[in-house]
Amino acid sequence: MTERKPPGVSFESWVDRQIREAAERGEFDNLPGAGKPLPELDQPYDELWWVKQKMRREGVSYLPPVLALRKEAEDALAAASRSGSEEEVRRILSEVNDRIREALGNPPPGPPLKLTPFDVERVVREWREGRSG
Repeated sequence: MTERKPPGVSFESWVDRQIREAAERGEFDNLPGAGKPLPELDQPYDELWWVKQKMRREGVSYLPPVLALRKEAEDALAAASRSGSEEEVRRILSEVNDRIREALGNPPPGPPLKLTPFDVERVVREWREGRSG
């Protein structure tokens, strides 16, 4: 509910009255962080501070495409090693290999990819050896 400033009332006194009335209604009671120093006040200025705080609050993370693909490849290899069947190992590696080949053919922005497609037969052989021994 926004009130208009009545004519003849100075701006400061009108603002002060709005604050006082809100305080009397209890609108400032139990505000998070009230009476505490501002968080991260001693940190260097970062233009994207609000984006980073929002992402932290929302539990969102972002990696540049190259780093995300590297992480995906690492996770795929780990998942393949835990797979219950040779068919599943091949499927997991085939899917990530397709994305790696696509990135090699059309490199995304960011650091160098430094990935090559997995040798599916070698990984399957190592998976078999891990199961038998």
